[in-house]
Amino acid sequence: MLETLESEVYHNGISTWGLAALLIAAVLVTALVAKLVLLRALPALRPGQQQDWRTLSREVVERASIIFIVIAAVYAGTLILKLPDTVHQVVFSVFVIALFIQLALWADRIVSAAITWQLATNRTRSATRNALSLIQFVVRVAVWSLAFLLIFENLGFDVTALVAGLGIGGIAVALAAQSVLGDLFSSLAIVLDRPFEVGDFIIFGDQQGTVEKIGIKTTRLRSLSGEQIVCANSDLINSRIHNFKRMAERRVLFTLGVTYDTPVAKLERIPVLLKEIIESQKLTRFDRAHFVGFGDSSLNFEIAYFVLSADYNTYMDVHQGVILEIVREFERESIDFAFPTRTLEISGLREAIGAAMESKNPRAGSSAEQATRASS
Repeated sequence: MLETLESEVYHNGISTWGLAALLIAAVLVTALVAKLVLLRALPALRPGQQQDWRTLSREVVERASIIFIVIAAVYAGTLILKLPDTVHQVVFSVFVIALFIQLALWADRIVSAAITWQLATNRTRSATRNALSLIQFVVRVAVWSLAFLLIFENLGFDVTALVAGLGIGGIAVALAAQSVLGDLFSSLAIVLDRPFEVGDFIIFGDQQGTVEKIGIKTTRLRSLSGEQIVCANSDLINSRIHNFKRMAERRVLFTLGVTYDTPVAKLERIPVLLKEIIESQKLTRFDRAHFVGFGDSSLNFEIAYFVLSADYNTYMDVHQGVILEIVREFERESIDFAFPTRTLEISGLREAIGAAMESKNPRAGSSAEQATRASS
């Protein structure tokens, strides 16, 4: 029995092979049991449930590949065996490849989940849904590229030339697709900086409309006249954007004029009257009303107040109510609105008419003079 255990097979005793087999089995069983226990302890993500760190941990455990566990167990077992260097090198290379692929699987899932938590909040989920896939794709490319570079480096390859080639190729692609990449990065800037979201009413340049979709290359708006406006994301980023959806209230500034024959007492009464009218309306906050100066044909008053709503139709309804009430109150107070008027004073009208008629017909001139004297 002892002689059998001490006999060698491929430069290793039977007992050594047995210990290696026990070590492989122990590593394999321990890893599988640990995976099973963790899967039972961690909750699964249910439909409609928002992911947290516990459900993410379960997904990470689920991504622990059985193939990787088997390769790791075999590699652990070969460490106590005396094998040729080529065999050790092959086993080590397979283990390195499996290890970095497994790490890339875990990193891919963790980074994707972190990006989703950062961007896809309840407030911005609809706005970031299109660009989120692009961000995750870029992250996956970076993670897997790093994993393959580490694999080649640990296998003994010189990755310096490969990295340099990838850098030159990347520069060439970037120059060839400069406009497309500009729109892609502008899309990321819109998602991260959030100057507007789907549903916001914006004005940029000479265009205005409601944002319908934020795409990877373009953003689509619905104008007030009904047509769809498609604009490049880079154009939006390089423009000044007025976002009306984020208004908490609207400031209204307007002027009105009354006639010059309005008594001073009524002029003093007008600012108080305007304040009462505005404060009597719903969704308003009075700011000021002043007699601001003398116009060509009117005494001018300037009024400012706030409509406590961002909705344009509500603003127009409130302002219409204010103006109609001003008309009613001015009518009750007998205050007249001014309108453009001109007064012409002509002196020497009779002499001018007489001289014109006399130059054409002396007799007509004398008769015109007699008619003027008779009328006087």
